[in-house]
Amino acid sequence: MIIAIGSDHAGFALKEIIRARLESQDHRLTDFGTHSSEPADYPDIAVPLAQAVASGRFERGIMVCGAGIGSSLACNKVPGIRAAVAHDTYSARMSREHNDVNVLCLGGRVVGPELAMEVVRVWLRSEFTGEERHARRLEKISRLERPGADASG
Repeated sequence: MIIAIGSDHAGFALKEIIRARLESQDHRLTDFGTHSSEPADYPDIAVPLAQAVASGRFERGIMVCGAGIGSSLACNKVPGIRAAVAHDTYSARMSREHNDVNVLCLGGRVVGPELAMEVVRVWLRSEFTGEERHARRLEKISRLERPGADASG
């Protein structure tokens, strides 16, 4: 799979572990930074990563910050992105199967490396079910990205 990966300083150590393990499993990754534990603002990494995923250059993205929350907020501002924080395998699987999430956000200060890798593994293997009820709900969310539209329509 072709994956965009990134982190701020708080997620740097966990990102490095995830990156190395995924590369050893023959995934193709592009690292959007940061490349050290020096302070970095998560929107500066999350937004370009999300834009690259939205453009279709990458199949999915993984963003790691302190709690995963800030990165999720930043990524979700990019049209076409559905980012979610998942720190357990059930949430990771549901984010894909029901919400077709294309950016997984993790908290480097929240989840340890082994659990993070299990969450990533489940998330990467899960697919959107395409069931009508889920597709209908996602279309309502997508409408919010269009000027003047609302989700009810």
